[in-house]
Order: sequence, then structure tokens, then C-alpha cells
Amino acid sequence: VDTAAAAPQAVLLPLADFMPDKRLLELIDLALANNRDLQIAALNTERARALYHVRRNELLPSVGAAAYGSRQHDPAEVSSSGTEVTYEYYNVDVGIISWELDFFGRVRSLKNAGLEQYLSTAEARRAVQLSLQAQVATAWLALASDQDFLALADSTLVSQEADYRMMARRSAVGMGSEIDLTRAKSRVEAARDAAARARLSVAQDRNLLDFLAGTPVPEHLLPQGWDSIETPREISAGLTSEVLLSRPDVMAAEHQLRAAYANMGAARAAFFPRISLTSLLGTASNALSGLFTAGSKSWTFAGSAAMPIFDARTIAASKATTADRDLILAQYEKSIQTAFRETCDALAVQATIDARLSAQEEWAAAAAETYRLALRRYDTGLDSYLSVLDAQRSLFAVQQGVIATRLGKYANLVNLYAILGGGGV
Repeated sequence: VDTAAAAPQAVLLPLADFMPDKRLLELIDLALANNRDLQIAALNTERARALYHVRRNELLPSVGAAAYGSRQHDPAEVSSSGTEVTYEYYNVDVGIISWELDFFGRVRSLKNAGLEQYLSTAEARRAVQLSLQAQVATAWLALASDQDFLALADSTLVSQEADYRMMARRSAVGMGSEIDLTRAKSRVEAARDAAARARLSVAQDRNLLDFLAGTPVPEHLLPQGWDSIETPREISAGLTSEVLLSRPDVMAAEHQLRAAYANMGAARAAFFPRISLTSLLGTASNALSGLFTAGSKSWTFAGSAAMPIFDARTIAASKATTADRDLILAQYEKSIQTAFRETCDALAVQATIDARLSAQEEWAAAAAETYRLALRRYDTGLDSYLSVLDAQRSLFAVQQGVIATRLGKYANLVNLYAILGGGGV
């Protein structure tokens, strides 16, 4: 039975079903709550939404109120009546201070561009979230593998030290050669170096998880070797290319392209007249006490139109928006090509990794048997200790390969899940 073909599609598989280990899910939730990159992406989305509201509200008239008062005294020498005169004027108005009548779509185009920018940042935040989930899961699996490698290195070191002590006793009674003792010593130091490197890898894996989570990871959320974890589920490789168009990075690039077209519309509309309207209704009086009495109503209605004849900046801005459109179109096409390449690479690994892992496991079993036979031949005097060392070296290398290939299988599965927009985040 083809289990991969029967497996569910990534976009239809919730994260909790794909990654069944409760500790890993809790760790991912911790990262989603504290990771700084995700917080930055969320704040960028909020900023873009606020800017969109600014653009959208430009379609509405600006309504305000204004009050004005003046008092002027003219002496008799300058008064037309030849007597001292004091003038007073007061008025209060409320109404439309400014309203651009968007006959040619300039403001609507800017509003649409703002909306697409907001949607693009929202998709970018979704991409960061998917990436973060995959990074946390991969680092967690890597820690489990490196813990196994550390256990292998420590057990190999113990075995090599036991062999060295045995060789030292044999050499002391004249049953072993000095070169065999030296070779045994070199294998001890090589095993000690491998154990130190394994401890370094485990420490670095812990540091990476702390960084991704944005806080120290509690001990109970960490794996204790590969046998202690529940591995991710298989997902289907039978997918249509339309799934890739829903990837957040592709969607973000598409919204950027739509915003570029909207900006081009605004740039074209700048060549047409701008028509604005002002309308005020209020009261006016030459005395403050009569400002709100009957017969003091006043109104003002004004319209204006500005028609550009020649403005080099408007021409240059139109050319710039066209260049932006072409640039963003190329980036959109590149994002689609990248999605196809990443998916094809991941599917290629998925198609071959099981065969590789099975071959390496068989190889490891054969290497273990070779080491056992080489050790028996050495104990019976049929072969030199060099054959034992070669068998040990091969066995250790193959065992490392099994651990690395197993990690590669499930890390690629996590990567494929993220690439295909797993979970529909």
C-alpha cells in the first residue's frame, strides 16, 4: 500500500494532527507567544492596517468647526465719519472644511493600494508564523537526534577506554604490541573528541530553542532522545500546483503587485483636475451678544478645481510607479518559481529518504556484525588489531549516518508541511 498517497494533504491537516507530541505543541505555542520576529511581523500588520484606514478616510469629507472674533477701533482722525468708531465682528461656522470630489479615482486608487499593502503584511505575518513553527519543530527534532548521537559517542568512548585498558594489560605481559596500544589510544581520543562535539551540539540545540521560544524552555518540554518522541505524520505528495498559489509568501507578493497597479492608477489620475468642495454654515454678528439671535445665520459654499498643465514631478512619479509595477511583477514571478523549486526539492527527498534510511540501517547491522567478527578473530590471534579498529570506525560512522538520515527524513517532512501552507494558518 502506498502510505504517502493515502496520507492527508498538508493544507487540510491541523498542526496538532501533524505533530502529535504534546510537548512539541506546547513549545510551539510558547514560541508563538514570545518570539520577537513574530511580534515584529504582527506590529507591521497593525501599522499597515492603520495606514489603510488613513487612506480610506480620505474619501470622506473633513468636518470641523471654527470661531472667529475681531474688534477694531478707529480714531476720529482716520474715521470716515469723523468720529471715533469701534467695529466688532463675530462668527461661528461648522461644516465641510475640505472634501476632494474623487471624480477620476485618485483617492480610491490610493485607498486600494493601502488595502493591498495591509493584506500583504498580513500574509507576511502568516509566513513568519509558519516558518517559526517549522523552525521550532526542526530544532526540537535535531535536539533529540543529537542526544542520541551523544549517547552513541559516550558508549563508544566507554568501549574504547575498555579496549585500551585491555591492550595495556596485554602489552604489560608481552602479549600485545606497542603499535596496537598506540592505535587503541588514538581511538580513545577520537571517541572523546566525538563526545565533546556531541555535547556542544546538544548545548547549541538548547540555545536555539530558547532563542526561537523567546524565553528559556522548561525542561519538561524537551525530548530525551529519539525514542521518547512522537514523530510527525506522513503527508500526501499528490498535490496540484494551485496549492502553491495559497502560500503566504506568494499571496504577499500578489497583494504587493495589486498595490503597485493601484499606485499606477493614482499616478494617472494626478494628470486630471482635482476638484475640492468647502461648505460652511454658521452665524455672524457685529456684537457677541447677538451671535445666536434670529437673523444671524450665515453660510459659505465654495468649489475649486486645479488642472495640471505641466509638472515634471507628476510625469516622473508616473514613470516610477510603472517601474515599481515591473519590479514587483518580477518578484511575484520569482516567488512562484521559488515555491515550485522548494516543493520539488522536498518531494524529491521524501521520495528517496525511506530507501536511504532502510539501506543505512541494514548497513549498520552489517557493520556491527563485521566488528563482532573482527574482535573474535583478534581474540583468537587470527587477525591484527588494525582490523578491529577499522571495523569500529566504520560502525561508528554508519551509526551516525543512521541518526542523521532519520533526522533528515522528519526535518524534510516538517519543511514540506510548512512549504505547502500546512494547517491553513
